[in-house]
Amino acid sequence: MVDRSHPLAALAAASPACAVVRLVALSPTTRLVVRGDAPPFGLALPDTCRARVSGERALLWLGPDEFLLLAPEGCELQPSMATVDVSHRDAAVLVCGPRAAWVINAFCPLDLHPSAFPVGMCTRTIFAKAEIILWRRETETFRIEVARSFAPYVWQCLEEARREFLG
Repeated sequence: MVDRSHPLAALAAASPACAVVRLVALSPTTRLVVRGDAPPFGLALPDTCRARVSGERALLWLGPDEFLLLAPEGCELQPSMATVDVSHRDAAVLVCGPRAAWVINAFCPLDLHPSAFPVGMCTRTIFAKAEIILWRRETETFRIEVARSFAPYVWQCLEEARREFLG
């Protein structure tokens, strides 16, 4: 495996603390795109636009026969004919705090009210000019999966949106 620097390391290190919205550049993750309708790696398939979590693994619904499996880096998974390892393609950002949805909504048109986008929901969407996968892990916690090349752009947009809460 190629050793690569985190695309958000410098931005995360320079990010100011904010009591109501925290940004976290998540450590590298094993990511497999899974196609088909057979439950992969012993995980039950999630419902439409939902994620299923089992221990340290999560399976996110991306389409009628497409899923994203997230697992800790180095996790021993045996890819099959229906999986593609995309671990180095994306970076992940955690956005958490009581104003997390507000900050995301500054650049994302989805209705993030808990009644419209409840805990466990995930979807592909647009964030400014970048395609992302957005997953609501907890009421005030969202995970954003974004292409490595767009990760600094998305981070800077999030920083811009939370600027009014600094200080």
